[in-house]
Amino acid sequence: MQRESLLNPGSTIGIIGGGQLGRMLAISARQMDYKTIVLDPDSGCPTGQVADGQIAEAYSNRGASRELARSSDVVTYEFENVDADSVSDAAELVLVHPSASVLRTTQHRLHEKNALLKAGVSVAPFRSVESLSDLEAAGVDLGFPMILKTATQGYDGKGQAIITRQEDIEPAYELLSIGPAELIVEQYVPFAMEISTICARTVDGQTATFPPSENIHRNHILDISIVPPRIPDSVIENARLLAADIALQLEVVGLIAVEMFVTNENELLVNELAPRPHNSGHYTMDGCDTSQFEQLVRVLAGLPVSEPKLHSPTVMVNLMGEIWEDTGGNPDWAGALEMPGVSLHLYGKSEARLGRKMGHINVVADTVEDALYIATEARDRVWRRTK
Repeated sequence: MQRESLLNPGSTIGIIGGGQLGRMLAISARQMDYKTIVLDPDSGCPTGQVADGQIAEAYSNRGASRELARSSDVVTYEFENVDADSVSDAAELVLVHPSASVLRTTQHRLHEKNALLKAGVSVAPFRSVESLSDLEAAGVDLGFPMILKTATQGYDGKGQAIITRQEDIEPAYELLSIGPAELIVEQYVPFAMEISTICARTVDGQTATFPPSENIHRNHILDISIVPPRIPDSVIENARLLAADIALQLEVVGLIAVEMFVTNENELLVNELAPRPHNSGHYTMDGCDTSQFEQLVRVLAGLPVSEPKLHSPTVMVNLMGEIWEDTGGNPDWAGALEMPGVSLHLYGKSEARLGRKMGHINVVADTVEDALYIATEARDRVWRRTK
């Protein structure tokens, strides 16, 4: 039975997805005395290690999603590549935030772009691609370079191909058009910086938006987040306002992470949306008076959210599986933690692999420059790259 009222501590939050985002959400929920139960096929998943219970079944198992709903007072999901039909099934029994409608929009790039255009939000020019001739026509319309992407199942640079000239069109199409995949091609936009902003929105429409982060990627995966970003204050404020407006227009209840390009003219173009906690928001765990995970718990419980305040410049660096491989499974944690302002967050993953996010380090300092130096030095120490 659906409940619109406030959920008291002791109530249960159901989480679809058992990765690190669900883990940190469950830890935050426990701090406020909420229980959690996770749906994930891996019995050793990071969230399952800290949750009060787990249903170890596939996300597409609609019976399992209904079992999760019956065991929970509210349900959310920690990544968007889950089965939307299963989320809809859960929503018949319990409140699900964000909604299945928001999920369907954000897990499909074409639907997402069209929803943003309908909301009056600027995005890079794009075309739907259903055939090789569509892609060839897009090359004429959009020019080169352009980026071909799968419409679904893409994250951390997966499902993408850069097309820099006419001769690249056919190989890129053959690479990504395997199976029934829908495709989208976008004009490459020169940009000065990538940023992202996370907005929490309650069921009654209250919003609270985190300071945006400047994001630096390595091999298409987020590497470093810097807060505040090194852009004019007016652009920072515009990014916060834009994220809140998107949350309103899409009727999000929960979190929405808005990834944006800052052009050389300091204009903002929205790149992608994620209706969940976001890697670039991990800095909030140590740099703000409330974290992205606590804000989501508040929304799920029907509690008010507060406008987050950045209390210190903060830098987050990801810890990837390469560190474990290069150190023989023995990173130097002590060396990193000797440095001032360092906080270590590990995800409990049993196997380190190339390109796998294993944890992160947050550093708070008096200046962005100090935080960036300490964060990169701390990671080098973990990696045993310093003498």
